[in-house]
Amino acid sequence: MKILMINKFLYARGGAETYFLKIGNFLEQAGHQVEYFGMYDEKNLVKNSANEYTTEMDFHTKGIEKLFYPFRIIYSFEAKRKVRNVIQKFKPDIVHLNNINFQLTPSIIEEIHKHHIPMVQTVHDYQMLCPNHLMFDIHTKKTCELCLNGSKWNCTKKNCIASSKIKSAIGSIEAILYRKRKTYQLVDLYICPSHFIEDKLHQSNQFYGKTITIHNFIELKEIEDYSTKGDYVLYFGRLSEEKGLEMFLDCCRKLSHINFKIAGTGPLADKCKDIPNVEFVGFKSGEELDTLIRRAKFSVYPSIWYENSPLAVLESKSLGTPVIASKMGGIPELIEDNETGIIIEDINEDKLAIEINTLYQDNERIIVMSKNCIEKREKMISLEAYAHKMVEIYQQFVDKDSNLN
Repeated sequence: MKILMINKFLYARGGAETYFLKIGNFLEQAGHQVEYFGMYDEKNLVKNSANEYTTEMDFHTKGIEKLFYPFRIIYSFEAKRKVRNVIQKFKPDIVHLNNINFQLTPSIIEEIHKHHIPMVQTVHDYQMLCPNHLMFDIHTKKTCELCLNGSKWNCTKKNCIASSKIKSAIGSIEAILYRKRKTYQLVDLYICPSHFIEDKLHQSNQFYGKTITIHNFIELKEIEDYSTKGDYVLYFGRLSEEKGLEMFLDCCRKLSHINFKIAGTGPLADKCKDIPNVEFVGFKSGEELDTLIRRAKFSVYPSIWYENSPLAVLESKSLGTPVIASKMGGIPELIEDNETGIIIEDINEDKLAIEINTLYQDNERIIVMSKNCIEKREKMISLEAYAHKMVEIYQQFVDKDSNLN
């Protein structure tokens, strides 16, 4: 089968990129032809035979080129033209979309549809429902559903994107444009990593009959010893406010008798430094990160926004480390409460501090929970099983398209 994978970044930048690069590589190893389309970057790891990529866009630089960004991130004629060239050269049987907004824009959906090629898209965030992609009010630091079925101009009124009226207006215009054009209806199937995000798509009254929930895969590592724990509690992942990091840091200060380690990068990285009982280790990956997770007494995931299907929770459980987490978004679908972790409803600093302190003092409970995590590994979706499921889905729509033609 010939599969065209599309994502705005074509290198390992975040969860969405890790997801589609691993799937693409597995499918290639299985004998399928896979090509990729996205934005040009010298760090790109994958390519297409037409050698076509959209112009690199850096929102942090200055210059006359940046003056055209507001137009290009709403509707990209360049992306349409170049994906057309890729399609004409590669002739894919199916297109698998991932994150496309801003750098590529949903305009490419309309172009792909013209070529009568079936499309599936993995829903990595809330971009089809909310102009700031988070369903999170950056001012009140609370979840927000005003744009779900209400006016997309709410984003502009509340300056929801980077507290900028201009950026927020661009987000509103983009959302309104593609809703009116019914662009998202052209996609054949939306793959949802959680039942939660699938339910949100259904609440918008646009996607009935076009969704399926498949939890994210996890690459299971060999574990010789999961019971030997260090004397620390771990937070790892993106260091940003919607992750509940500021609340977590306040807990660290309050629980001065507990050693904490924090791994990751993000806008709040500096706030993780100079706390006596917190060791900030920065970005970690591979075996170094695995060891850090495996040896933690437990990890903490205190998110305050509607998480989709956080890989950090799956990674922690798969390495025998229980998770204390908020009852937000798709998180409860990944943790068995009081078995493989603790889920906190209506999380706040006091509740989080109590749960951290209580579990930290109970080593026997930690050992039982760790054992439960290992036993649940067999129910996790492997990359191989996930990729085979993708092929089944692809084939379903390729066969359907062939029958129509």
